[in-house]
Amino acid sequence: MRVDWLSLLDYRSYHTLEWSPEPGVNLLIGSNGAGKTNLLEAIAYLSTLKSFRSVPDAALIADETDAAVIRSGITSEERDRLIEIEIPSQGSRRTQVDKTRLKRTADLLGVIRVVAFLPEDLDLVKRGPAYRRDLLDDIAVQLWPAAHLDQAEYERSLRQRNAFLKAGDRDDVTLSVWDSRLAQAGGRVVARRARVVETVTPALSAAYAEIAGEAAEAVFTYRPTWDVELGSAGAADYAELIAKGLEASRRHDHERRATSVGPHRDEPGFAIDGHEARTHGSQGEQRTMALAVKLAAHRSIADATGEAPVLLLDDVFSELDAKRSSALGVALPAGTQTIISSARPEDVPVSGRSWQVADGAVR
Repeated sequence: MRVDWLSLLDYRSYHTLEWSPEPGVNLLIGSNGAGKTNLLEAIAYLSTLKSFRSVPDAALIADETDAAVIRSGITSEERDRLIEIEIPSQGSRRTQVDKTRLKRTADLLGVIRVVAFLPEDLDLVKRGPAYRRDLLDDIAVQLWPAAHLDQAEYERSLRQRNAFLKAGDRDDVTLSVWDSRLAQAGGRVVARRARVVETVTPALSAAYAEIAGEAAEAVFTYRPTWDVELGSAGAADYAELIAKGLEASRRHDHERRATSVGPHRDEPGFAIDGHEARTHGSQGEQRTMALAVKLAAHRSIADATGEAPVLLLDDVFSELDAKRSSALGVALPAGTQTIISSARPEDVPVSGRSWQVADGAVR
């Protein structure tokens, strides 16, 4: 799986760009603010139809223009594919694959898979649980694109239940309807997360050992807001347990006017040799775990789908000490299109095709 060419029109700092990266390692070199991250963001957008910076689509459109356009030729499953996306300042986004208009985001997912590593991901272990929930859900979508529909249904049901609670209505019959919908969607979300943990964990300890230089048991942890341990239960079993948790928390939820039980409040984490990494790990161990989980996710997705996702590293090496930087360079997957950005090429311990990024151009 690879990006053969990328064309941008009025996308952030790029008014016009035509770029054809190499199938292997590509190094984007340029000063801070030159537009390196914008380029990686556009590639990631091809995969998910959302910015990895968590900004609205309007932020992607260049100043004083009406729309941004991303076009790309990719190779996926040994087929040449064409993705075209128009992001207007007014109205709905338009997406085409092979000249066919897509009606839903879900129809694009899986056409190209991307694993991105940003500098803020190095703090994944010690940041709030929402970031780790997003990690599990993002990996789930890469492995099983239909997971996006489950997540969207859960978020929609959660908004509706919260709106009902905020209105101050004490009608428990109506609330039971929202509970049922939330529990059913939540059961599917948690079942996917459990499968992610099961799928990625075998690769996690190996990736951690490669970067740390010593063996360690590195695993996911998961603390739900309802009475169960993450395991081999199915979506229906999780839904039933979530429903019981919602019923037990009704009085509390009415008082807070918010939903306190469900996968949106669960706390994923990591452990190293049986100790919670967030509270017991050193900064070095926490950063090693963050690197390891991204590598493990990439390897697991490649194994499960038969194709290595495109790997993006945005100025990550400059944030690492020499030991971890060198270890990460060695651990990067072979046979993968890898695009690395850096303001200091001497920080990058791998070789590849070098590109200079400046003034809205890539040379």
